[in-house]
Amino acid sequence: MAKKLVYGNIGSQEAMELEENYGAHNYHPLPVVIAKGEGAFVWDPEGNKYYDFLSAYSAVNQGHCHPKIINALIEQAKVLTLTSRAFFNNRLGDFEKFITEYFGYEKVLAMNSGAEAVETAMKLARKWAYKVKGIPENEAILVFAHGNFHGRTIAIVSASDDPDAKGDYGPFLPGIEVIDYNSPEALEALLKEKGDKVAAFIVEPIQGEAGVFVPAEGYLKKCYDLCKAYNVLLVADEVQTGIARTGKLLASMYDDVHPDILILGKAISGGVLPVSAVLADNDIMLTIKPGEHGSTFGGFPLACAVAKAALEVVTEENLVEKAYDLGMYFREQLATIDSPRLKSIRGRGLLNAIIVEPQDDVEAWDVCVMLKDKGLLCKPTHRHIIRFAPPLVITKDELDDCIKIIKSVFADLDA
Repeated sequence: MAKKLVYGNIGSQEAMELEENYGAHNYHPLPVVIAKGEGAFVWDPEGNKYYDFLSAYSAVNQGHCHPKIINALIEQAKVLTLTSRAFFNNRLGDFEKFITEYFGYEKVLAMNSGAEAVETAMKLARKWAYKVKGIPENEAILVFAHGNFHGRTIAIVSASDDPDAKGDYGPFLPGIEVIDYNSPEALEALLKEKGDKVAAFIVEPIQGEAGVFVPAEGYLKKCYDLCKAYNVLLVADEVQTGIARTGKLLASMYDDVHPDILILGKAISGGVLPVSAVLADNDIMLTIKPGEHGSTFGGFPLACAVAKAALEVVTEENLVEKAYDLGMYFREQLATIDSPRLKSIRGRGLLNAIIVEPQDDVEAWDVCVMLKDKGLLCKPTHRHIIRFAPPLVITKDELDDCIKIIKSVFADLDA
């Protein structure tokens, strides 16, 4: 007998079957269907309640369906949604002033997805290299780090060393070099050899998809100083680590680095709309002239209203400080788990990961299924790493409840 539906008109089993039958098989979701979200919680169609410990890959930092952000969406949707950039509109300039002052830059170029923003930064860095640095045409080099994840376009995966992201998609973009992450020495060696042709070093302050790989203290600052010495742009991809997730407004702030180009996405809209942004000062941004780059939906009025509200929530609810304090507490509590399966804990703020030792054919995926069955949703990255990233609006009492769930799963595994 089918279970009674509480949310929507499609049950969990039917929803999964529809995706399997009619959707591309480019994801491998955990076997749970989400029909409602509020704050740190989500519910399936049958009414089962879960803690969301993934936050849509850190897009929902402000919590699901935050009232202020949703209200901004509704109010703007009533009057104007899209104009394209063929005309001015009364929301874009206001948002541009707000976000540039918020992050301390002179200009912003608004886009939609994180991948679009990374592509924009790549193009901007190359344009600057030819117009300002004076690199000969078609000779500019973009430098990336091993283990990176910046998106899935052809240009971006050209810099990837993940066989799943890269396999069977060649030929790839030329003019790309990939060096070791967490190694200023590797960057210095490359710059000594090819620095006159290098436009930018594009790097994640913390590598999220690689399993929340936190580099050594001072890594980003050393890279920034090397870039300055060789007249190279430091581009920080903060799509996942930005907007308070790591206990700072930007993860690069841990090293007191102000990137030449800043890439933002995900939580810039609180998970309500696809919104992304590339920020830089005039000497970089104004190398792109009218007609040389754009997007029909980039900076559309609805996005501007939503993103401004989402960033205001970060300030009004002290999410930076909250993520820092709760993150410290969370890692301290995880460290009390005495299990041979739990190899290590790493992270900053509320972007954390545990490394699970596969035993008895139990891998990270199986642990995530067990956590799901106890009411906590997360997802493995690779076979042995589980990422924990709850909405930043989670309360300490709710976090304590989640810690109990995690501890109980390891207790069951070790029983």
